[in-house]
Amino acid sequence: MMMTRVMAAAMTAALVVALSASPVSAQSKPEGASKRQPTAGQLAVRERAKKCGAEWQEAKAAGKIEKGMKWPKFWSACNKRLKAAGA
Repeated sequence: MMMTRVMAAAMTAALVVALSASPVSAQSKPEGASKRQPTAGQLAVRERAKKCGAEWQEAKAAGKIEKGMKWPKFWSACNKRLKAAGA
């Protein structure tokens, strides 16, 4: 009986301590820490995606998209073409 009370008191104390502690976010970063800068390759992919997106919108508005062509297929072809051109 005494052991049960001791265990209950210990568990209660542990619960109070756990709930009173301020939670620390796993995503928190020290103040002043900045995000990592994108690599040159990542920047190049973003630029090609913007160019291909603009081409897609223009071709789609003009009705020049092949029947059945979807964005992923268009993006793949456009990306390859721009990479080959050195863009």
